[in-house]
Amino acid sequence: MAALADTPFLAVDLRSLELERLTPVLNEQIETWKAELDWDFTQSASLVRRFVQIHALTGNALVLPGYRGEVAGYSYYVCEEGKGLVGDLYLRHAYRSEGTERALLQASLDALFQTPGVRRVESQLLMLGDSQRYQVPYQTWLKSFPRLFLESPLSAVFPARRLPSSISVVPWTGMLQEATGRLIAGSYRNHIDSEINDQYRSAIGARRFLTNIVQYPGCGSFFAPASFAAFTGDALCGASLASLVAADVGHVTQVCVAPSYQGIGLGYELMRRSMEALARHGCRAVSLTVTVANEAALGLYRNMGFAPRRAFNAYVWEPES
Repeated sequence: MAALADTPFLAVDLRSLELERLTPVLNEQIETWKAELDWDFTQSASLVRRFVQIHALTGNALVLPGYRGEVAGYSYYVCEEGKGLVGDLYLRHAYRSEGTERALLQASLDALFQTPGVRRVESQLLMLGDSQRYQVPYQTWLKSFPRLFLESPLSAVFPARRLPSSISVVPWTGMLQEATGRLIAGSYRNHIDSEINDQYRSAIGARRFLTNIVQYPGCGSFFAPASFAAFTGDALCGASLASLVAADVGHVTQVCVAPSYQGIGLGYELMRRSMEALARHGCRAVSLTVTVANEAALGLYRNMGFAPRRAFNAYVWEPES
């Protein structure tokens, strides 16, 4: 155990923690995500439970000192090919403060920066405190990007946009993952979101990103009936991917349009079809996240009924060599 400065807590390696001690934290986290984001966190919590149970989740729990001290919160991280990712951070309401959040985040960052080969760390923590005022650790290495979690009711009906006859929109399938990876890399070249997530900078990285959103529950359960692809001839020129984050709430995980096809309403039409399909499925609302500086996308979403539900930051740390 290592004492944390300016807090009465101790940081404990998650790999040494018994699952039953973390269970009350995960139960509260499920309730909080439901109340604050309309998001059923059960699947993600089950994945955390599985790895904690086999002592394989890298990260820290914040605990009160003393015999079998109560767990106040946890954070976990992963490393891959020179990059670290702080995957989640959650503190119980009774123990939540800027000091405890900073201490828990710093514990993960310290471990990542001490990992050989890690040159960059990324994180998007929706449940962190007031992200607009929050002073995260290692400011000299930090870039911060304000983002919004938006939500829209699915009661409105939006008119179809007439597209050029050369463009066809069809259901998205897993067979399109390679082509979609290339589309994402091309669409996000020199885009602010490629500064936040370096997977957008290459087709290989974008392919990994797609694997994560299609196969794992971090962005909800992938929902193929509300995912679409746009073609011109044999070339993929746009895509919208959707998931279910609750029984009655959808989430748009990705909308991208090739640069030469932007400005003709293709992004709107892909969004409209995804929203319409989610409504047919019985969803009452749909959510998504957007970078504030991405003004074109933010304007589109607002015009389609989306409103902010939560502000948060994306963080990138790049230590000097």
